[in-house]
Amino acid sequence: MSTAEKRSFCQCLWSVKVPQGYSSNIKSLVALNNMKLVGLKSHDCHVLMQQLLAVAIRRILPDKVRVLITRLCFLFNDICSKVIDPRQLDDLENEAAIVLCQLKIYFPPSFFDIMVHLIVHLVREIQLCGLVFLRWMYPIERYMKVLKGYTKNQY
Repeated sequence: MSTAEKRSFCQCLWSVKVPQGYSSNIKSLVALNNMKLVGLKSHDCHVLMQQLLAVAIRRILPDKVRVLITRLCFLFNDICSKVIDPRQLDDLENEAAIVLCQLKIYFPPSFFDIMVHLIVHLVREIQLCGLVFLRWMYPIERYMKVLKGYTKNQY
């Protein structure tokens, strides 16, 4: 992205407002002076990939790349939903493979590490283990923060 595109992206994330308890304050995670996202927790990355990224890139990237990234966001949204039709899982698996193949057209090979490849296996994991939201660690991490608040010695 160019400097103007990065500035527009960060400005969009900086100005977004979400309901309390939905995610952390996104405004505090955006550093406008050096145009970076800092201090993202795992849930922040989840909200960013599932909801906010498609909104933030809508005017700054070329059409084909923007549509592809939006399709990836919709794929994550479908995978993380609380209700999934079992007949739809094969289509989701095909969609994940197609999106990753099309991403290879626009992004350099250094972008594709093992974490990007794991997207292909997410649908199979749903078939074997059940819905994703039943295995999330966010509630446990949040409760661990409460428990840490009760201790006097941080070590």
